[in-house]
Amino acid sequence: MQERTCENCSVKLTGRIDKRFCGDQCRSVAKNSRKAQNAGERLMKEINNKLRHNRFVLQRHSPEGKTTLRREVLQAAGFDFRHFTHLYRTKQGNTYYFCYDYGYLLLPDEKVLIVNWQPYMEQS
Repeated sequence: MQERTCENCSVKLTGRIDKRFCGDQCRSVAKNSRKAQNAGERLMKEINNKLRHNRFVLQRHSPEGKTTLRREVLQAAGFDFRHFTHLYRTKQGNTYYFCYDYGYLLLPDEKVLIVNWQPYMEQS
């Protein structure tokens, strides 16, 4: 009979004949390394990290939920204007860009209005 070993750490396996790993930790490490090799998973993780960072910057600069500031302040904090989760267009034609529940409206003179999603903003 062939001796079976853990696919992750090569420890000798005992027990069930179809056992592939010596424990939960080795199974988890093997799964995470497979996911890390997947380019699509890596891209999704990078984009989600950028979105979370954008939301954090908006939240930090708008503790009251509505603030106007210069665009360069967000850029200096590492805000990436190319990444947002969704758009909201008002009846007046303004377009708000959202990172989850925090959004911004680009204003004239390189200014930005930061808002927090409010129930009244729901589309009817």
